[in-house]
Amino acid sequence: MEHEILVQISNKIKSKRKERSLTLQDVAERAGVTKGLISQIENSRTVPSLLVLIQIIKALEIDLDDFFKELSLHSTEAPVLVQRKSDYERFEKEPASGYEYFRIFTKKVKQSTVEIVLLEIQRGSTCDFAQTEAFEFNYLISGSARYIFRDQVINLQFGDSILFDGRLEHNSMNEGNDPVQMLVVYFFEDKN
Repeated sequence: MEHEILVQISNKIKSKRKERSLTLQDVAERAGVTKGLISQIENSRTVPSLLVLIQIIKALEIDLDDFFKELSLHSTEAPVLVQRKSDYERFEKEPASGYEYFRIFTKKVKQSTVEIVLLEIQRGSTCDFAQTEAFEFNYLISGSARYIFRDQVINLQFGDSILFDGRLEHNSMNEGNDPVQMLVVYFFEDKN
């Protein structure tokens, strides 16, 4: 949970900085810290001290209450998180040429078993609502799919992804003429 909060704070700092058309250097100078530190914080590579975090929030000209009220500190529901390819966050993992990393989702799951599956869905295929005792991350490699939950329908295209608690009843359907190909990662919690 702490890592999720750190990622939320990092993403919010980056998002607010970009909304205000500020560079890393602009925020660093206003907050009295280095550009490198701001970059590390935005990429969830370091945890800022409370004083530094407050200085950054002030440098972004955001009210402290407003900054923290949108953070999800206590998640009691199991939301479905959709991430469009256009929203993937580019980041630098290490100095390199020709390598591009894109952060899709960051989700900490304690003591889990991971299963990675390649799923193909042919046009016209049908299945009943399913439930899985795992969190599911699905990345659309090709085609277009429709995810149906009891309370919502989500359309996904090539490059989109979805993360949800598989215990929610769900169904996926091929919405195009070509086969759908998905990378599915299941995160099973070990119950000790």
